[in-house]
Amino acid sequence: MHNNRTLGFLACALASSFWGCGFFFGKIALAEMNVGAMVLYRFLFAALALAPLLFTHRPRFTLPSIGSPDKRLGPFDKKEWRTLLLCAFLGIPLQFLIQFSGLARTTVSHASLMVGTMPVLLAVAATLFAHERMDFIGWLALAVSTLGAALIALASHDAHAPATSAAPIAAQLSAPSLTGDLLVVLSLVVALGWVLLNKRLLRTHSAITVSAWGVVTGTAMLLVAVPLLYGLPPGLFSSLTHVSIRAWLALAASGVLCTAATTLLWNWGLTQVPASQAGVLLNMEPLIGSILGIFLLHDSLGPSARLGGALILLAALVITTRSRTRVREQLPST
Repeated sequence: MHNNRTLGFLACALASSFWGCGFFFGKIALAEMNVGAMVLYRFLFAALALAPLLFTHRPRFTLPSIGSPDKRLGPFDKKEWRTLLLCAFLGIPLQFLIQFSGLARTTVSHASLMVGTMPVLLAVAATLFAHERMDFIGWLALAVSTLGAALIALASHDAHAPATSAAPIAAQLSAPSLTGDLLVVLSLVVALGWVLLNKRLLRTHSAITVSAWGVVTGTAMLLVAVPLLYGLPPGLFSSLTHVSIRAWLALAASGVLCTAATTLLWNWGLTQVPASQAGVLLNMEPLIGSILGIFLLHDSLGPSARLGGALILLAALVITTRSRTRVREQLPST
């Protein structure tokens, strides 16, 4: 168990690190296509990578056998299929279309730092829905994290000055904005549903099964939603000539590395360690994302944004290492 716990933390840390590259790759693709096309192609690459697992891990609609010594070997029942479909909808089309709509309106560094609120949001969700009780330190960390997010949003509002003819177009497009940052936070609230529902499915099914079928199902939803909301993406009955190799490489890396690999690693890690303890490893995502934005995309962070980011990371670290959150036992229903 100790070895599995160590490997579980390692898997979650790797997943969070790869997720931290997602905004960077996404920003490269967004320079040449709209949000819907970028998200769709990201998940088509991910679904292609996970497709072979659909044949080796086939769920069924029948109920698991009663008294089975290993319920993890049981198939999906109809209720679990509904949970999987809801989980896929929240975790893929809804979350990512909102999140990358926010990224298109702000910088990689700002979006990444706002993701630092996720561990605290997860702790609040656990308090409300997973029978956990947060102590004073936990609530204090929530307040600090909220203050940090407010400082970043304030910095976004100050930086988003009205466009002028003297300002370069590229600089205007890469400026942080309050709208973009708030859309990223909204996507994190949606992501909480994905995390909690995934955890429920992982109690009785393998991480590979939940990951592969969740991503492929969510990608099928994108195939319907994106053409309706954004029009046909490049390549579907239209020319690909205006999309560069650089953008396609970014999409492939985003799909295979930042989606397929991360989903498998994170879901398997959650089978080995509690979600509340794995939450601290989510700090790797805003850290790596902001570093990539600053050094590779030349994002700039004002004093308010730097202070806000530091408060968010500090709050996430405190709530996952110092807070004495306890799980309230729930009596079985009769």
